[in-house]
Amino acid sequence: MPRKFKPGDWVKLKGKFAAPKMEVLKYVSKKDTLLDLVNNNSYLQCVWYTNGERNVEVFHQNKLIKCIKTGGLFKT
Repeated sequence: MPRKFKPGDWVKLKGKFAAPKMEVLKYVSKKDTLLDLVNNNSYLQCVWYTNGERNVEVFHQNKLIKCIKTGGLFKT
């Protein structure tokens, strides 16, 4: 599966209006439980901030959409 995003891209979860805007950090390896294979091209590590707290999570690239507007993670 081809990579849809690159590090530094701004993304949101599909179908969630109030989802936070996240920045793509990198692609990570994740083992696919059904096929027992390691997948290097489909899972992204993303970062976002909520009330000054840093959150990092891994998402499948098909669950994300690219944001048109980019900008900082902090609100002032």
